[in-house]
Amino acid sequence: MRNKIAIVTGGSRGIGAATARLAAERGYAVCVNYRANRAAAEAVVGEIEGAGGRAIAVGADVGTESDVLRLFETVDRNFGPLTALVNNAGILERQARLEEIDAARLARVFAANVTGSFLCAREAVRRMSTRHGGAGGAIVNVSSRAAVLGSPREYIDYAASKAALDTLTVGLAKEVGDEGIRVNAVRPGFIYTEIHASGGEPDRIERVKGLAPMRRGGQALEVARAILWLLSDEASFTTGAFVDVSGGL
Repeated sequence: MRNKIAIVTGGSRGIGAATARLAAERGYAVCVNYRANRAAAEAVVGEIEGAGGRAIAVGADVGTESDVLRLFETVDRNFGPLTALVNNAGILERQARLEEIDAARLARVFAANVTGSFLCAREAVRRMSTRHGGAGGAIVNVSSRAAVLGSPREYIDYAASKAALDTLTVGLAKEVGDEGIRVNAVRPGFIYTEIHASGGEPDRIERVKGLAPMRRGGQALEVARAILWLLSDEASFTTGAFVDVSGGL
């Protein structure tokens, strides 16, 4: 059996950290990618190693091509052939209406959420695809229900970036489906993570959770479980698919 090796971008907190921990529990050697918070990433690595797993923390801005190349090369050297990528890294900015959003903000959001995911997926395909001598693998993109709902008066730029990620999921799944690579996505709804503080409302979930039919916010681990299912052989005939982890939203 091949060694299971995963990169989780944005793995230092929230859904990424939960995914990294769970992947390690399921037998993956995990690269915990982070952009700025080295201490948080190293804490996740410490938890994994403390439980007997294998992990490394690698700082890289996924919106910068040279950083992405270095990230993947580091994993090549430390762990060997990649088998799984979780495109989780993403940002949002302060809640705003469209008329308050400038081009600089759009550039930041799309660099992290869209360009970063494309670049990481490209490097994964170069390593996994049977067309390039690889042995196959799986990619899971972390989208959002915002891609469907639009996030009016809050984050329509973030929503649009996640809609781009949905299109990447469908297109790439079709492009590499016969090359041993499955590409799927999860679309979380209202999840308790630190990202809401970036939007200026740390307690946002408490305000909006009643909109979901289940009338509660979700936990990062609940999203991680869906991600790990999509990465696993249990999802062996699933590609180009979306799992909404949103309490019915």
